[in-house]
Amino acid sequence: MLLTDGNHSTRATFTLLGFSEYPDLQIPLFLVFLTIYTVTVVGNLGMIMIIRVSPQLHSPMYFFLSHLSFVDFCYSTTVTPKLLENLVVEDRTISFVGCILQFFLACILAVSETFMLAVMAYDRFVAVCNPLLYKAVMSQKLCASLVAGPYTWGIVSSLILTYFLLTLSFCGSNIINNFVCEHSVIVSVSCSDPYISQMLCFAIAIFNEVSSLVIILTTYIFIFVTVIKMPSAGGRQKAFSTCASHLTAITIFHGTVLFLYCVPNSKNSWLIVKVGSLFYTVVIPMLNPLIYSLRNKDVKESVRKLINHSIQLFPSHLQREHDPFSTLASGF
Repeated sequence: MLLTDGNHSTRATFTLLGFSEYPDLQIPLFLVFLTIYTVTVVGNLGMIMIIRVSPQLHSPMYFFLSHLSFVDFCYSTTVTPKLLENLVVEDRTISFVGCILQFFLACILAVSETFMLAVMAYDRFVAVCNPLLYKAVMSQKLCASLVAGPYTWGIVSSLILTYFLLTLSFCGSNIINNFVCEHSVIVSVSCSDPYISQMLCFAIAIFNEVSSLVIILTTYIFIFVTVIKMPSAGGRQKAFSTCASHLTAITIFHGTVLFLYCVPNSKNSWLIVKVGSLFYTVVIPMLNPLIYSLRNKDVKESVRKLINHSIQLFPSHLQREHDPFSTLASGF
């Protein structure tokens, strides 16, 4: 099962316990998570498609939102299929390479989402505080750079953490008491000293969380001050409505992250950690497109126009197919 070459594990197999301690709930949980994953895929890919085909959504705000939807789709797809598989099969093992790859991809996407939300906060800051200069400031070049930043830092962070995970050795029972290969559970089954890897993970996590929150809080302080100074109630309401969806997404995302940081390190906390991780990796990617579609007038209007356009095209197409007079007339 395990071969070691010095301090390096050349082959290892892990067992993801997931929610196996609740055998009677395996099928119900499978159906629930399958439904969530379906909504996630349809919601995020649908959001990307709507933004691409709707001219009124071709603005920096929706450009960033399309990338947030892409990150959410990829994040859920990295984690959920393996979770669903382990709920219906007895063999819950995952190879060392598969586990490390899942962590590598999930880390990239988690870090990317953290800073994508911060980028979207800056976009709202420019839109509310400098509306006349919005198009000039948020140029295509700047938008591309702001999107490239979170992806680049996500890859760098993941490469650093993954490299130090690969230096660890694994021996004995490699049972992971979770449904996903997170950094903390991987190092918990290592038989070598994980101190450096743990400290690096802690430092990077703290840097990501603090820096992104500082950006978000700073931008929203300026937004709040600007909105309060607006003379008209209608202007204030419009400004708050443009930020409402983003604030909701930020609150859910960072609230869950901070909650996981506060969970005590004890045996009884494993279930809390698993539920928190489940919300973080599976539920939030489903919620984001729902938040932005249900609370955003532009998105709802674009969806309505697309549906009406499809309805108008469909009957006229059927009428041309089944109207014998139009067929006869086309022959003259």
